[in-house]
Amino acid sequence: MADEPSRADDAASAGRAEPVATKAVVGEARWPMVGAVLAAIVLTILLPDAVRLGPRWLLPIVEGILLIAVIVGDPFTISRRSRLLRAISIALVIVLVLGTLWATGQLIDDLIHGGPETNSATDLLEAGALVWVSNNIAFALLFWELDGGGAAARAHRTARTELDLAFPQQINPQIAAPGWRPRFIDYLYLGFTNATAFSPTDVMPLAPWAKITMAVQSVISLAILGLVIARAVNVFT
Repeated sequence: MADEPSRADDAASAGRAEPVATKAVVGEARWPMVGAVLAAIVLTILLPDAVRLGPRWLLPIVEGILLIAVIVGDPFTISRRSRLLRAISIALVIVLVLGTLWATGQLIDDLIHGGPETNSATDLLEAGALVWVSNNIAFALLFWELDGGGAAARAHRTARTELDLAFPQQINPQIAAPGWRPRFIDYLYLGFTNATAFSPTDVMPLAPWAKITMAVQSVISLAILGLVIARAVNVFT
């Protein structure tokens, strides 16, 4: 009979639920995204008037307001899941992409029909470089914002799900640190390599939107580099 109390204690402790440890969510740092947007705003200001969308102050003010709203909503690490916050972030990226696409279209039109910046090789190369880099930053932000539902959604995801963009560390987890997930620098690298190689390098697009977006960026980059270099050589000679 001596061990009856111990059995009762065991039964009581078995009936009590053990506390479940929840894994802390570690969000991606906000500052790389903020730095990229600020760089895009500066490039917009430096663009020639002939290729810029609207007055010099218009896009920077709109982008600055949206950026401030995003920072206030989730300032230091990107971990807060909010429909409003995500809508604002997507709106910011769309404004950046539309601004660069407009500048690209105007630059190509000036190259074909003649424009104020196409008569000087120096001015033309400067304008082409500004538009090309602006496109790369804008598309990097677009990849970063859409892949896997955004940075906040990626921070909360623990189970393996279907991939939109397949990074080498996701295809082969043995070469990555435990819990690895892509950060903004990975998407910035994706944008620049796609714009220079005109094709996927180490990151494979799996979702239809990713394939279309990468194809569009490659065509834009090829058009800018090809036409700008050809016109600059023609001006020099």
